Amino acid sequence: MTNEAAGDRGGWSRRRVLGMLAATAVPASLVGCSDSEQAAGPASSSPARNASTPTAPSQEAEAGADTGAESASPSPAPTGPQPLFLGTYTSAEGGGTGIGVATYDARSGGITGKGTITGVGDPSYLAVHPDGRTLYAVNERTEGGVTAVRLSDRKVLGTRSTGGEAPCHLSVHPSGRWLLSTNYGTGSVAVHPVEESGALGERTDLVVHRSPAPGPGQEGPHAHQIVTSPDGGHVLAVDLGNDTVYTYRLDESRGTLAEVSRARTRSGAGPRQLTFHPGGRYAYLANETDNTVVVCAYDPGSGRLTPGDPQSTGTGSGTNYPAQLVVTPNGSYAYLANRGHDSLTRYAVEADGARLKLLDTVPVGGDFPRQIALSPDGSLLFASLQRSSAVSVFRVDAEAGGLRLAGEPFASPVAVCALPL
Repeated sequence: MTNEAAGDRGGWSRRRVLGMLAATAVPASLVGCSDSEQAAGPASSSPARNASTPTAPSQEAEAGADTGAESASPSPAPTGPQPLFLGTYTSAEGGGTGIGVATYDARSGGITGKGTITGVGDPSYLAVHPDGRTLYAVNERTEGGVTAVRLSDRKVLGTRSTGGEAPCHLSVHPSGRWLLSTNYGTGSVAVHPVEESGALGERTDLVVHRSPAPGPGQEGPHAHQIVTSPDGGHVLAVDLGNDTVYTYRLDESRGTLAEVSRARTRSGAGPRQLTFHPGGRYAYLANETDNTVVVCAYDPGSGRLTPGDPQSTGTGSGTNYPAQLVVTPNGSYAYLANRGHDSLTRYAVEADGARLKLLDTVPVGGDFPRQIALSPDGSLLFASLQRSSAVSVFRVDAEAGGLRLAGEPFASPVAVCALPL
């Protein structure tokens, strides 16, 4: 997770501040639907390294794989209502009752609530399988888990243990055969096989970030994000507690991770989230603790990431915790969510991804933008406003990269993740 309140700088648990964050929650406009089936019991707490290899997905699924970076070419402009899923904390005061289900209008950006997938505890981060049939959520609790949901009928397919505490991020490997997740509380990364049905098998690996030593004010490792490089050759895990980005090679037959390199940020930076440029040779790192961003060079052959100098977020001297960077599909602009300053920073991407030029900041339309996401075609930007219990939507100017609010924010309880499809 993250140090989301100044008084929580030394402890791992964001649960201690959730009541405060939810105190300003507004009523949700999502309409409840029938309860989904209860998740399956937890898996074994020890890694099952000899688990059988799941069935490979179809060629169509592989073609639509999410590699952790936007496609170099934007998707065709969609028509009609598009799916939108919303993550929340179910155990927080004013929180939701599961995964929010909604649609958005691809032209206007307007959101319409369609119900809730219940039976999923604290689904704070969401990802979809490349074939679009299965949704995955972390269960951000002391006994962490990951849950699979079949989208055709919203059936919960089961939950597997992540082997650690407070998982806060997950992603599907481009092959569609493996689910990767991070345990913030215990500083570890986990791998689960994806079965043909979309359900998850027993965990095949668990890697704890035991070194280097924690950064200033941190008592241990805090794995915050795990993504696959655009070339598909490496898996990168960002650890806020250790000021380190670890690069792994995934054994796609066994589902195990082997470290191949690690990149250190400056001490106390608190790296939170990494976003690749579509060209695949550069990535941008949001540093939560020291309120900076960094352009990193990436070598696809070795998997080595080389951080550059820290850059300004444009938020001034006040308290601010950068949350997430996204890059437009054409690679021309990048946007950063600022918690505290409650804004979005706009950068121009220059030199084929090698430079970020600070342009401006715009108000995000609410309080504490925890996560941001672009629609598949890049025409809309969604910002999850945790303390406002809402999601704001911006239209993205394709030429200048400017952002313009698309109406009033959509009410959603303790909104911490928006996943537009």
